[in-house]
Amino acid sequence: MAIPPVVFDAVWKKFRQGERHDSLRDLIPAAIGALRGRSSSTELKSEEFWAVNDVSFEVQPGEALGIIGPNGAGKSTTLKLLTRILRPNRGRCAVTGRVGALIEVAAGFHPDLTGRENTYLQGSLMGMKRTEVAKKFDEIVEFAGVGAFVDTQVKRYSSGMNARLGFSIAAHLNPDVLIIDEVLSVGDMAFQEKCLQRMRGFKQEGVTIVFVSHNLQAVAELCDRALYLNRRARALGATAGVISEYVRDSFAASPEASQGEIRIASASLRQLDGTIVTDPVAPGTRLNFSVEFDAVEPVDDVTFAFRLHRATDQLLVYDGHFSHRELGMETVAPGRFTVQYQFDANLTRGQYYFDVFAQHTPTQRFMGRLRPAGHVTIAEARTWGGVADVAARASLVTARDPRHTGARAPEPVTLC
Repeated sequence: MAIPPVVFDAVWKKFRQGERHDSLRDLIPAAIGALRGRSSSTELKSEEFWAVNDVSFEVQPGEALGIIGPNGAGKSTTLKLLTRILRPNRGRCAVTGRVGALIEVAAGFHPDLTGRENTYLQGSLMGMKRTEVAKKFDEIVEFAGVGAFVDTQVKRYSSGMNARLGFSIAAHLNPDVLIIDEVLSVGDMAFQEKCLQRMRGFKQEGVTIVFVSHNLQAVAELCDRALYLNRRARALGATAGVISEYVRDSFAASPEASQGEIRIASASLRQLDGTIVTDPVAPGTRLNFSVEFDAVEPVDDVTFAFRLHRATDQLLVYDGHFSHRELGMETVAPGRFTVQYQFDANLTRGQYYFDVFAQHTPTQRFMGRLRPAGHVTIAEARTWGGVADVAARASLVTARDPRHTGARAPEPVTLC
């Protein structure tokens, strides 16, 4: 059986708080300490912590693995271990073949060299001859959009220009493995889409991709599998399920739920038969979303609302408001009551979460709020993007179309 191009096998990596190795003054004492045996690969000492804790994964040819997780979870450290910028304390990590990597914006760029000079420098670091880089040079510059500044020192570049050039170099020098960290966090929308298109093309060509990003929608669209990392591997598997688990962990219930005049006791999402929704549902499914409120004092001029957000990018999908009078309440009296929202989930595939609140209408002040109040996953395989399920259908009109023959039009042949 062939060895996967990317192997990360039971890897541990530790750091010491406040540790800096960015100068000879810092590096030499650390190296001497290591030679004297002061550093143990198996134990933590004072002020040390595991940045990566027993993490394992493999990535096959033509597969894209997305690595997601909160800040400080060890994502960038993992990529630095793969590219040998760092060495693990325990375990084994290996990458086979030519590697195109963009670990940090302008990582590997010499600030006093121009864009042109840095392009050739990066090519040589990847083991390419100068003639090979020269053949790709015009494509690299055109993709990055830095043609007018290619002979300017990169220290004069903006972060977006650095990112565009760095990604373009990594993506045009025929990599077998592409390792990318947060390239979509800078640059405009047009460039971000160019990056995604380029990475989709690489997948079709059999290039292995490891992609770290906080843009969960991009991860969902590009990656076959995902790793939810928070120093340990919290989840590894199909992208949709891993993203869903990460989203559930990411949102702590807002404290406003129990602090105002109207407090939120609970919320539940159910099918019309009363069954609690736990599995993915199909687009267009009618659902009941019930919210229990406790009014601790009489209040008036109250609006009740629920919002629906796409979890992968926080996009607001729906924002509906209902006054207490619309709900048949003359005033909101002390005690418990339930507001039930019924809606059709006309959404494309993905994860969504609810935000519910009671609001003082004149001042727009929250009287009680719960975010997230629930989650729902939509399962469908037709769309590639978007939010709204518009119930699109496609049909084939035969040659007997009356526009051509004058005959009566046949019934369309439905393809989906």
